Amino acid sequence: MTEPLLTEIDHVAIAVRDMDAAIDWYVQTLGARIAHRELVEHDGVEETLVAVAESYVQLVSPTREDSAVARFLATRGEGLHHVAYRVQDCAEALEAVRRAGNRVVDEAPRRGSRGTMIAFVHPKSSFGTLVELVQEGSANGKSTPPQ
Repeated sequence: MTEPLLTEIDHVAIAVRDMDAAIDWYVQTLGARIAHRELVEHDGVEETLVAVAESYVQLVSPTREDSAVARFLATRGEGLHHVAYRVQDCAEALEAVRRAGNRVVDEAPRRGSRGTMIAFVHPKSSFGTLVELVQEGSANGKSTPPQ
């Protein structure tokens, strides 16, 4: 039996066209707390993390027409974009996924928001769901968004 690679759910990402409207809905309707908001220039997105216990709902909105999220919204509309799982070591987890014969989006881990290291597994290998592997920057593997 293979050792578990996943330690927790980091976030569930939802692609939205209007970030402010989505934030307002989560705050006003659900009483949610916004934990973090960041512009991720290299991915062409803005993200907002809505705190839910030890995990997040990540709202993502494109800042460029050529971003993956912009293409997603154009073809599929708003909704579930990906599920992200915390791992102890992103490079090790990505290699284990590849060794098991799965298709990956990222050939090597790269910087994500909040000082994380991330890599994506192609949805054709994961039953139609884009999967993100997230290695947190803190020593205990818990998410620690900047204040």
